[in-house]
Amino acid sequence: MNQKPAVLWFTGLSGAGKSTIANHLKKLLNDDGRHAILLDGDNIRRGLNSDLGFAEADRVENIRRVAEVAKLMKEAGLIVIVACISPFRSGRQFARDLMEPGELIEIFVDTPLEECIQRDPKGLYKLALSGELHHFTGIDSPYEPPERPELHLRTVGADPAQSAQIVETFLRGKFY
Repeated sequence: MNQKPAVLWFTGLSGAGKSTIANHLKKLLNDDGRHAILLDGDNIRRGLNSDLGFAEADRVENIRRVAEVAKLMKEAGLIVIVACISPFRSGRQFARDLMEPGELIEIFVDTPLEECIQRDPKGLYKLALSGELHHFTGIDSPYEPPERPELHLRTVGADPAQSAQIVETFLRGKFY
């Protein structure tokens, strides 16, 4: 495929911009002739992981399944873009441990909780803050930010397309 397979793991709070940046990145890669696929947390939850809730054990299993699928797709030669909250460091480490060294690129989409609450694109923060939604990351369930991500994107005031370009530039030379 004229590329080195990889897994680009976007993590951050709900509303941080993970999926938006990931979609821009997928388009950039595809336009450049790269074979990339996007595993978006919301889509995965509606299909493959529709049997899971949001309790801690279910969140761990959700990320385990996503990591296994990403590994299979990477082994098929694809650049796999994962956009999942993936709140626990242990889950992201599990994904990293499935890959060969250097194949998983952790990308922290760093947006302050207050900004995510203000954005609230799906109305989930409103539900969580009112007590109607439980186990919501950042409200009554923890988010453990990455300690040493390969890329750290701060989204306040940043254009998602430019953030995707930063990721694409990082990949150039490393994976294609």
